[in-house]
Amino acid sequence: MSNRQQIDAMLHTIEIECSFTKGFTGRSSLLPEVMEAMRLVSRQDFVPPSLAAMAYENTPLPIGKGQTISQPFIVALMTDLLCPEKGDVVLEVGAGSGYQAAILSLLVRKVYTIEIIPALAERAMELLQRLGYGNVEVRQGDGYHGWPEYAPFDGIMVTAAATHVPPSLKEQLKPGGKMIIPVGSPYVVQELLVLEKDQQGIFTTRNVLPVSFVPLTRA
Repeated sequence: MSNRQQIDAMLHTIEIECSFTKGFTGRSSLLPEVMEAMRLVSRQDFVPPSLAAMAYENTPLPIGKGQTISQPFIVALMTDLLCPEKGDVVLEVGAGSGYQAAILSLLVRKVYTIEIIPALAERAMELLQRLGYGNVEVRQGDGYHGWPEYAPFDGIMVTAAATHVPPSLKEQLKPGGKMIIPVGSPYVVQELLVLEKDQQGIFTTRNVLPVSFVPLTRA
């Protein structure tokens, strides 16, 4: 298949997954702008060259250092759950290869993303800059503590499983904002959560979907 055909097949698979998981997510489709971002960002750019042939399959892939790039459906779903808007400033915890940050960059004003593994942080920073994602800033560090210098954030997305929701991230979420985070024990099924913070700073939490993520690494 051509690159375009592979992308179209990936988008079709995402649509099918939406139908299959509607009972959990309440969503039979995703925002058109999210699907367009999934079409425009080349996942192939963010996977190792040896796995290029699998880049558009709906599966997580290893990116080195024991980490993975999430399957396209989960990337699309988490992006949709965040309800990104053009003027938003978003924090991502767990940059990995930079793929999720690239998707978000097309939908919001600014993305700050943190990666604890130095080699991955350096690679993501170089790749995002080279590909022209100029509204993404990458930092190497412990994402558990967030990025207080640029808080509060309109949205926070955590792309590794935490055993609990880090208090520092809750503090750095703007009133009216959302946090998407997988929570649970490492290496088993976790629960994808949506936390919403109201104008009084009170949180409501919704369980969305059973998921399986690599654990959130601490310094």
